[in-house]
Amino acid sequence: MLLSHRARLFELWRIAATYRIDTHLAIEEAPQLQPLARLIRMHPAAWGKKHQPNAIKYAIEDMGTLFLKLGQLLSTRRDLVPPEIIEQLVQLQDKVKPFDADVAIAQIQDSKHGLGKSIENLFARFDVKPLAAASIAQVHTAAMHDGREVVVKVVRPDIRTTIVTDFELLLELANWASARIEAARAVHIIDIVEDYRQVMLNELDLTLEADNTIQMRNNFLGSALMYVPEVYDAAKNVMVMERIQGVPISQIEVFDKLGYDRAALAKKGLTIFFTQVFRDNFFHADMHPGNVFVETPSLTTMNADAPAVDLGHEPRYIGLDCAIMGTLSKEDQLIVARMLLAVMNDNFTAMVDIVSRAGWIPPSADKHALMRDMKRTVGPMLNKPINDIDFAGVLMQILDIARRHHMSIPPQLMLLLKTLVHVEGLGRDLYPDLDIWSLAKPILSNWIKEQLDPMRNLQQLRQQLPEILLSTTDIPKLLDQGLQSLASQGSRQDSQLREIQQIRADMLNDRRRDWMALAGFGLSIAVATQVVGWLAPLFYIMAILAIIWRVLA
Repeated sequence: MLLSHRARLFELWRIAATYRIDTHLAIEEAPQLQPLARLIRMHPAAWGKKHQPNAIKYAIEDMGTLFLKLGQLLSTRRDLVPPEIIEQLVQLQDKVKPFDADVAIAQIQDSKHGLGKSIENLFARFDVKPLAAASIAQVHTAAMHDGREVVVKVVRPDIRTTIVTDFELLLELANWASARIEAARAVHIIDIVEDYRQVMLNELDLTLEADNTIQMRNNFLGSALMYVPEVYDAAKNVMVMERIQGVPISQIEVFDKLGYDRAALAKKGLTIFFTQVFRDNFFHADMHPGNVFVETPSLTTMNADAPAVDLGHEPRYIGLDCAIMGTLSKEDQLIVARMLLAVMNDNFTAMVDIVSRAGWIPPSADKHALMRDMKRTVGPMLNKPINDIDFAGVLMQILDIARRHHMSIPPQLMLLLKTLVHVEGLGRDLYPDLDIWSLAKPILSNWIKEQLDPMRNLQQLRQQLPEILLSTTDIPKLLDQGLQSLASQGSRQDSQLREIQQIRADMLNDRRRDWMALAGFGLSIAVATQVVGWLAPLFYIMAILAIIWRVLA
């Protein structure tokens, strides 16, 4: 296994050198990257090669799915990544190198993991040129025999092996970091890697994505916020769903051309996020621009000079690629909501109390120091628009505070934090002056009031009453089982006590015999030494003392 990890590291080194990605690194602004650049230049694949356009994009494509996901995350962070690199990373959202259409068709027709029918039987038309290609799958357009326009999503062939190998390597690095870096332990880095590995492997099964899409569609059925396309058919490697008319959230110039209110769109997007997290407890955890679309009247309006056709309603978001979804326990939901609300109210004392009651900090932690550090780090964010908030930077500072105060952040919350990084990046591009706090505060306040509403809790109790009443029929049986268990346990304890007492008695008898033997031996020696008169009293005394000691013991 170690050899395969080394081979993978050498492969990544070779790819980085082949595309000379060292020439794209901003060494002047980030001198800490200098050792990495030197290492890349040392590889023979880099010798004689110069700066190459789009090298970052091509290198990440060759490195595999895990690096594509990282590139997609960074593509939303114009505040962290230089513009020339952002232009390359944006292409990773839906312009990854496609695989051959014949392979896609074979996957679709496969009887085990595909739909098990010929393309001709499945579709009246199938377009061999992909509409889009992403890290996990690519999408082809088609038409059903009844005239419905659809998209066909097909998983990339043979990517599971690469994903498994990369995560094994990543897990080794996580173990190394957890053993040496306190911050890594504070965020449960090993658990995060393990959880995300399972998330990525689940993403390869399109039947799971189909189920998620159906659930998300039901959550927003008839909503003015978001539309989720209908799923028509699905197998492990193939999914067929309704084709929609829309453009990625990153195409701001299209929204301006269509006359869309970008501020309203940004508010609607943030409302969708909080609705998913708190109302539905089922949130999209992979919200890069390639997965977030906005309705348009017609695809032709993007390139036409004619006035845009009215949708007939305010444009909605379109939910796509529901492969990675997040959920929180009810307890964690309430903790997160109360923490955010305490921060929005500038009440960091309450926030620290919430964290303490949740068991995220040890009893010995200095709560006043933690409150002071959080206020200094998070407080300045409260009066800033989204464009002035360095969320990723603040998140790193919070993790550093967690390390210093031995705070333990539950792994399930890290997926939510990842989603927040995506959401903030999307909002920053769409409408930089968005005030996320004034929008989020009433949503959170209303949700918490609903959770604590006595009438709501009474209604829930009323709904659960039949189940509770049915469960009471088991009480006599449970009581009888409990009494039998106690009786059985009592008899076992009595038996064990008798055995222990017997063992103790046997040990005492053995000790008495040992001491009596010693006393007898002493008397024998004393009798035998009568000829030496001055030794006799000494042996008599030894024998008597041994007998007395045994009796007293």
